[in-house]
Amino acid sequence: MAGNPAAAAPSSSGSSSVFLPPPSPSDGELLRSLHRLARDLSAVDTPAPFLRAAFASISRRSKLLAAAFDDLLLCGAAGELPRSASLCLREVLLVLQRFKAIVADCSARSRMRLLLESDEMEAELRELNHDLATLLDLLPVVELGLADDVLDVLALASRQCRRCSPAPESEETLKASVLSLIQEIEREIVPERERLEEILVEVGINDPASCSEEIESLEQEIGDRASEKWTASMIALVGLLRYAKCVLFSATPRPSDSNSKADVEAEDGEPPAPPSDFRCPISLDLMRDPVVVASGQTYDRESIDRWFSSGKSTCPKTGQVLANLELVSNKALKNLISKWCRENGVAMEACEASKSEQAQAVAANKAALEAARMTASFLVKKLSISFSPDAANRVVHEIRLLSKSGSENRAFVGEAGAVPLLVPLLYSEDAGLQLNAVTALLNLSILEANKKRIMHADGAVEAVAHIMSSGATWRAKENAAAAVLSLASVHSYRRRLGRNQSVVEKLVHLVRTGPTSTKKDALAALLTLAGERENVGKLVDAGVAEVALSAISKEETAAAVLAALAKRGGAEAIVNIDGAVARLVAEMRRGTDWARENATAALVLLCRRLGAPAVTQVMAVPGVEWAIWELMSIGTERARRKAASLGRICRRWAAASAADGERGGGCPVATVVPPAMMAS
Repeated sequence: MAGNPAAAAPSSSGSSSVFLPPPSPSDGELLRSLHRLARDLSAVDTPAPFLRAAFASISRRSKLLAAAFDDLLLCGAAGELPRSASLCLREVLLVLQRFKAIVADCSARSRMRLLLESDEMEAELRELNHDLATLLDLLPVVELGLADDVLDVLALASRQCRRCSPAPESEETLKASVLSLIQEIEREIVPERERLEEILVEVGINDPASCSEEIESLEQEIGDRASEKWTASMIALVGLLRYAKCVLFSATPRPSDSNSKADVEAEDGEPPAPPSDFRCPISLDLMRDPVVVASGQTYDRESIDRWFSSGKSTCPKTGQVLANLELVSNKALKNLISKWCRENGVAMEACEASKSEQAQAVAANKAALEAARMTASFLVKKLSISFSPDAANRVVHEIRLLSKSGSENRAFVGEAGAVPLLVPLLYSEDAGLQLNAVTALLNLSILEANKKRIMHADGAVEAVAHIMSSGATWRAKENAAAAVLSLASVHSYRRRLGRNQSVVEKLVHLVRTGPTSTKKDALAALLTLAGERENVGKLVDAGVAEVALSAISKEETAAAVLAALAKRGGAEAIVNIDGAVARLVAEMRRGTDWARENATAALVLLCRRLGAPAVTQVMAVPGVEWAIWELMSIGTERARRKAASLGRICRRWAAASAADGERGGGCPVATVVPPAMMAS
């Protein structure tokens, strides 16, 4: 077969095609690339004030080179360059590309990391300047036939590259000041305001926006493990900058007032609240590493690890004893969470380093901890003297952010005395302040010690109940319900909250009237309260069974609430509700795995507690036998067990009915029992 032998010859790997390197640019393309690169470098922006001298020198030399390459374009673009000149200029192109890469890298880094790594960057720049000077000296300018003034320009550029001066003393002094500041904080010395301000101005941080941006950049770099050598200092600097943001810039500027939910949710620049299914049932935070436990429930790995390490071996959500404590990654949910984060501009923390690793690093960093303690103390003190809603809102917003992550931060804010100051703000008519205050309390309540502080604060429970009924936004009401859920995780507080008729009634109202995410949190809180037997009577009186049934086809937690009520004394109240048993059977057939488990468990409990009246209603529902059979075949392990129990109850009832019919001469209730249910 005729053809190009090179193209037809197989490669060493057996492939029928040959992969060739891309062709080198022509001399004309080379000169245009050199001119474009030099022109771009001549207009570089300085990423930080302390790098002004280094970037100014790059700009000056690039302007000289751009002028020389401009002349070369005029002289040599039409024809080929001498081979030696072409080879030399190609090396120059590589050096300029490395310069551009450094410039781009510096622009993407945080300012503090640039300062910490300034020695390495200066060394790299010196090496590149030396390489560029050598290449300019080797360039065969005679063969190129350049004009004398162009030769002078190239010679000047070469001399400037060789004369590359070391980093200015002020840069070294600034770096030493920053490191000294970290050491002082480790020794619990509060930084002087004037000195802190002076250092940040030199770094290029002089307003709330640049400070927030710097914090975000540092946190991203820490998560990406961008600089192992300086990680500890970067963690400490995040704490220092948070402190500086509060002290120097009066927290954050408050946007225009608005009572609309959208405006209030956007008031702190945060994205919409994550879907409830993406939040860990324990911490209520967005899950970063979702894992499944033996009960089939999903939690964030860090939260469930803490739960198990405290000696518990039960599922926090269902209360059942777990067969084992193994954790299985929920990769499908993690992908969904990652997609939601990308679409809503939320940083998916710990892509490479897990969130727990970062938390451990912060906990081990004394400077970061002391900075957080100072920040908490400053904010609480400032809140105690804030007289206007606007000033209070800025401070509470920062308390909310500080307490959003890290048990240490929550401890510092609680120890500083924030809770009694936040409680009165729940009655504020300012929608933004009200939302920030209740969210801050919710964040604080995740820590066990803060639960006690909230429950013992005068009027705290009543204030949370007020938000659930009269909150300015659904987001505030939802967070208040979530706070009740968090507080109720402590046994003694669960009883106290369950005895509070106002709390229970407000939760019921939220289930009746709230949007989906609010219903979820309210039902979850009611489920926790129903875990205490002495609460069940008050829950039933408040109409919890009715609202759970009304939500049973929409919210999977509703079936769990009914099962909890049936288990602890509410069985009769459920059966007396018209259509209750039929709805539970329908949920057993069409609900989610967890909903089907709980609907079946509720039916088993109703039959065991009430006997014939409940079993009669169950067997009167068309298709119940096939629903039991199906669940025994394809349900989860717990669902299969519960379905088997219900099947045995139904078989005994059918047998007893048949016997009664024979003795009384009547006809037993007709029922079709699948083979699986007929087995003993």
